[in-house]
Amino acid sequence: MGLPAAASGSTSCHVLAAAASGVTAFIRGAGADPDLVLGEAGFDPRDLEDPRATVPLARYVAMMERAAARSGDSHFGLRFGQQFQPEALGLIGELALAAPDVGTGLAAFARHFIQHQQNTETRLAREGRSLRLEYRIVDPRIWSRRQDAELTMGMFANLLRRALGGALEIEEVWFEHPAPEQAQAHAAAFGAPVFFAAPANAISFRAAGLERPMPARDPARFAALAEELRRIGGGGAPRDLLGAVTSEIRRLLPEGPAGIDRVAASLGLPRWTLQRRLAEHGITYSECIDQVRARLALMYLAEPHLSIAAVAELLGYSEVSAFSRACRRLHGASPETVRRKLGARAMPDSTTGRESPAHTA
Repeated sequence: MGLPAAASGSTSCHVLAAAASGVTAFIRGAGADPDLVLGEAGFDPRDLEDPRATVPLARYVAMMERAAARSGDSHFGLRFGQQFQPEALGLIGELALAAPDVGTGLAAFARHFIQHQQNTETRLAREGRSLRLEYRIVDPRIWSRRQDAELTMGMFANLLRRALGGALEIEEVWFEHPAPEQAQAHAAAFGAPVFFAAPANAISFRAAGLERPMPARDPARFAALAEELRRIGGGGAPRDLLGAVTSEIRRLLPEGPAGIDRVAASLGLPRWTLQRRLAEHGITYSECIDQVRARLALMYLAEPHLSIAAVAELLGYSEVSAFSRACRRLHGASPETVRRKLGARAMPDSTTGRESPAHTA
């Protein structure tokens, strides 16, 4: 089964090349050939030389996935992000550091991140005495994005460490992808509990010290950097309906069936309006869910450490039998057969990492 029609025709979106600062040396240090990795992602090394140049987001994310594969280090993104300092992020990092105080800097960072990286949702949310810095790619064409999520959370954590110093108390870290093997490395990296299969990638931290001056505070420079980001980054790439529906279904599936009412509400549309607009595109909502589940099933079944039961849960099925029937309908074979065809090694049921906060709410 193919992707939703919108996925192949979506407007291209970009990220500033500063997000790849130092990646060539890091790939080499991980034991892979940088020229091979960049070439497989469609890059010439010169594409990444100017930190203020824009590069396609899909290629950037693919580069990180290829680096992990070629180096044999499944934690490549996690390690790359942990050493990535705020200044290396270019305009968006400099903007945050030049803010008059920590609270203003973090709010500006979240607000302007869309100009650093399009087709992304980034927000700073308050929950009681805590703040949560959230991040999620919403480009429906970008499916495999674990490495990007882990490196981005590392970048965010280093910004918080720079801003708050010893006052920083990270409470939780969330990732939208399933728990990988050796997931304990993530808790060690962030010094906090880590949850997987979450609605978004996020860092939750105690909202203390927000009035502290930022390390490189400079009000005039802060304003100039915001203007330069708007000029270079522009706005977010326009989201089409099918792309938005695909993104929301993917976000909600680990919590259950991802009903149309929840997706319509998240898009700010009445249910009947969403149904009518999907019909204008020649597709039903149930077909949208089938397409997303079909694509994700192939991704998850290729991960040998994920049990069939875990894959079923990630796809929003209440029972393995329901997933098995759907897999036969969508892929013409049982989950076990699909897994064998993908070359993955089946493993017994096991639990890795922690349960998603979506399941504990």
